Amino acid sequence: MESLSSKTRIGVIGGGAAGTMATLRGVLNNDHVLLFEGNRKNKKKSRDFWVRKIENIPGYFHFKKGIVDPNKETYQFMQESHFKDKFDYLKNTSVTKIEKKGEGFILTDDKENKHEVNYVILTTGLMDVQPEIAESIQPILPFANVQIADYCIRCDGHHVFGKDLVVIGHSNIAAWVSIILKERYEVENVTLLANGHPFEVQEDTQELLDMYKIKKLEAKITEVQGVPKEKLLEGFVLESGEKVQAGFAFISLGMMVYNELAVQLGTDVDERGFVTTNTKGETSIPNFYVAGDLRANTKKQIYTAWDTAVDSMDDINNKIRRQQRAEKLEQFRNNQ
Repeated sequence: MESLSSKTRIGVIGGGAAGTMATLRGVLNNDHVLLFEGNRKNKKKSRDFWVRKIENIPGYFHFKKGIVDPNKETYQFMQESHFKDKFDYLKNTSVTKIEKKGEGFILTDDKENKHEVNYVILTTGLMDVQPEIAESIQPILPFANVQIADYCIRCDGHHVFGKDLVVIGHSNIAAWVSIILKERYEVENVTLLANGHPFEVQEDTQELLDMYKIKKLEAKITEVQGVPKEKLLEGFVLESGEKVQAGFAFISLGMMVYNELAVQLGTDVDERGFVTTNTKGETSIPNFYVAGDLRANTKKQIYTAWDTAVDSMDDINNKIRRQQRAEKLEQFRNNQ
């Protein structure tokens, strides 16, 4: 009898931290995994494209590209492992359409090929919203690409130590980012730049801003000053003509959630667009899972993405083994 694991396929959509961990866990579980890494256009829209050095994960300090390089090593390991026949790697390939077929799914890729799978783990994640400066996001990108403008205080908050800080954002969350960084790293000078938007700061938050002497400026940003090649940020010029000195910037404008495939299939999402799941990552659509940043009510961290990916893949493996066990028991009983 052919084992169920050899004929059951799990589609993993997205090759970031969560997708790579899901694939690795599935392959090591001796299940057949089909990984859609994402095409070049989608990669440039992903968080991992912008992540360089990672300093909040033990052992990751030496990678030049914090997520991309270790993922490549993982793909190579799977291609050379005892379970290499269980790893199908569709490089530079994205899924454009997903359809339910019985208990499984039909996935159509960007080359119009169709792939039948029994389970899906979606790991397409999110991207931070960029500030528009002179009506373009381009001015901030060279600084973000060398980690002197960042987005996650858990990942990169320590970089503000000993530097003048600007936080770009107008929401109450942006105000709290400035407060937390001020408290945690004892930053002397902190300025909130609303970049032309009205501030939306609650009264109790404003009291803390006042206590810490955190300045708020609403004028639009017209220029970023510094030398990205030297990893040097000098400050921001405002429409009012004022120059705000800064050695580091945090951007707190919210997130773009890449939930299109989940919405296409009809899964439940929360008010921000994150996909709601059970504790194992299974959505309102049976056998359709979400792991990583796309999942609602999770930290948006590499180690959290790994954990959710392992939970989802192990739950799928449990389903496969239960079905396999039932088939073997039925065969065993018939032979008695």
